[in-house]
Amino acid sequence: MERKELLKKIKDDHVKFISFQFTDVNGTVKSLDMPVERLEGALDDGIWFDGSSVEGFCRIQESDMHLRVDPDTYAILPWSPAELRRGRFFCDIYMPDGRPFEGDPRGTLKRALAMLKEKGFVFNVGPEPEFFLLKKNGVESIRPVPHDVGGYFDFSPNDEAVRVRTELIQALLQMGLEVEVGHHEVARGQHEIDFRFADALRTADNVLSLKYTVKAIAAQNGLVASFMPKPIFGINGSGMHCHQSISDLNGKNLFFDGTDTYSLSKLAYGFIAGQLHHARGFSAVVAPTVNSYKRLVPGYEAPVYIGWAQTNRSALIRIPRYKPGQENAVRAELRCPDPSSNPYLVFLAILAAGMDGVAKGLTVPTPLNNINVYELTAADRKRMKVANLPGSLNEALGELDKDAVMKEALGPALYDAFVRSRRAEWEEYRTNVSDWEVEHYLETA
Repeated sequence: MERKELLKKIKDDHVKFISFQFTDVNGTVKSLDMPVERLEGALDDGIWFDGSSVEGFCRIQESDMHLRVDPDTYAILPWSPAELRRGRFFCDIYMPDGRPFEGDPRGTLKRALAMLKEKGFVFNVGPEPEFFLLKKNGVESIRPVPHDVGGYFDFSPNDEAVRVRTELIQALLQMGLEVEVGHHEVARGQHEIDFRFADALRTADNVLSLKYTVKAIAAQNGLVASFMPKPIFGINGSGMHCHQSISDLNGKNLFFDGTDTYSLSKLAYGFIAGQLHHARGFSAVVAPTVNSYKRLVPGYEAPVYIGWAQTNRSALIRIPRYKPGQENAVRAELRCPDPSSNPYLVFLAILAAGMDGVAKGLTVPTPLNNINVYELTAADRKRMKVANLPGSLNEALGELDKDAVMKEALGPALYDAFVRSRRAEWEEYRTNVSDWEVEHYLETA
């Protein structure tokens, strides 16, 4: 909206404070807050801040950094009390000399999408972030919500989690997200809220908005909301399946071809082939934690093996069916990302992988329709040339290091910061003595 209209809306919303937000390399939201009376100055001149202590940002001798407000991202934080009503803007990060900061995840995705737009393309993503609502049991431990008796799509009028999920959806609608559906997931305490697809930048903003809104509303209800990929042993983990398509500048879906068996265009096939080719390379980006690889194991509906299909949810990429007349619904669903990831980096990496496949004319392998890949033997998978995703964060980082396309997409600053952070996590995990080890070895070794 126009500046005058924006300022009027903020006044009409009775906003008292503004949060200017950005993320570090791991997707953690950072915020600078100021009274609303100073907003016009921030819109004109931006905000200076010290970036030396932010993960992946500048060294201490280069600490001055500059936030530039994206006025299109205004929203109210609906959980803030009326007398202290808080608004929110996302920001892009610049260096003191006016150059874009190459370690800014949002800014890097924004520039990649601008380059794509120059070619006449728009990258659209519709994510499905899953999460658990948990309740504290004493001071230390947590457990699934006690009245959450549901399973996949189950409804219970007395389910406490249904009421909380409804409150969450209402808050997200107030923030401007076009929520399409919310439902119970497979595991006890597990939920999913889906919102309408949009261009990748807006969608990444929406993922962050959803995550901290869910956490805030859950906390107000005495709950803990977790986007941890595998918080509970022995049950399904949480993913963030990403439905993807490319449209032209007028919104026409360029993945659709009505003459094809799967209604996919040559562009779509190249895009899918590129993601399959780079799946091991971008795994560390879309599944970035030690815990991510406890979700990516056979038996819990998470994708482990690299292939594509239409009628197979065990495949890495699935082609959902569509109804005639809904050609814009033709898309490719990438199933390996999880909600612990930085959405800006996820969309940057999977876009680069897909477009590399288009540029190089890569072709897809035979689809894995009506095949449960989990039941195939290692020999069967070798014969069918079905590779698997990395089995650990350490292995994934090794694959990322070998993938020149992924490294180029991230750029040196983001790549170095990301790998440094993830290597540090791996080393901490590798040297930690877990409860499992103590229970198994303390008396028997």
